[in-house]
Amino acid sequence: MQIHLGISLIVIIAGFSFSITAFEWIAIILCIGGMISLEMMNTALERTVDMFTKEFHPLAKQAKDIAAGAVLVFAIASVAIGMIIFIPRISAWFG
Repeated sequence: MQIHLGISLIVIIAGFSFSITAFEWIAIILCIGGMISLEMMNTALERTVDMFTKEFHPLAKQAKDIAAGAVLVFAIASVAIGMIIFIPRISAWFG
């Protein structure tokens, strides 16, 4: 969660620095909000599983892995959206 918050701060600063459009801000806000929400759901699921089983159980591991996988998929999609928004601006800034 701390990593996501740190990257979110960097993205927000970059958004102001590159003057992104309102539509791009909407996409960024949805990505940040979705990522934080998904991280919270993942943590809630992991704690719930831990509350009900102290010993190793393959289904508990599978539930945790699937929730972590959902976070990973959303993170990858968020990075792709960020690249679509920022790479042209970064290229123009250096080019």
